[in-house]
Amino acid sequence: MSARGVHFAVTAEQHARLLDAAGNDDTLMAVVENIEETWDEEFLAESDKAWDAMHRCLTDGSLLYESGEYPLNHVICGGRQLFKCDDHTVALVTSEQVRDVASALEPVTKAWFRERYFSLLRQDDYNGEIGDEDFEYTWDWFENVRGLYKKAAASDRAVIFTVDA
Repeated sequence: MSARGVHFAVTAEQHARLLDAAGNDDTLMAVVENIEETWDEEFLAESDKAWDAMHRCLTDGSLLYESGEYPLNHVICGGRQLFKCDDHTVALVTSEQVRDVASALEPVTKAWFRERYFSLLRQDDYNGEIGDEDFEYTWDWFENVRGLYKKAAASDRAVIFTVDA
């Protein structure tokens, strides 16, 4: 288990298949695996293991999926939980929500993100090594995710976040 996160900006057809499969875990995971195997680099953003710190920085510092306020709490683990178990998560952000998320991410500065990183992360609750190196690692992956949301909003696409914890 790698705990590496990936965001996929899905087509309308993929979005419909995800919604049709919701509630049937085997079918849903087959749809997700198909999206992952396609690996459309133009419409995906990896976040490696930085997704954890990103979610905490954009919410209230916790890893709870429902933490924080909309729309920033939808960037990583928010939105509709299509699949959630101990070792895998699939969260869906609709195309309408994607536009809100992209708009909310646009003004995020490195200074703001850094202040959130160092004030919200606690070593007793975070598996990473809090410090400048981890912050830069998190910021770099954050910029990838922000870019994907901007592209997804411009293309009227929904986004799914997947992680195998």
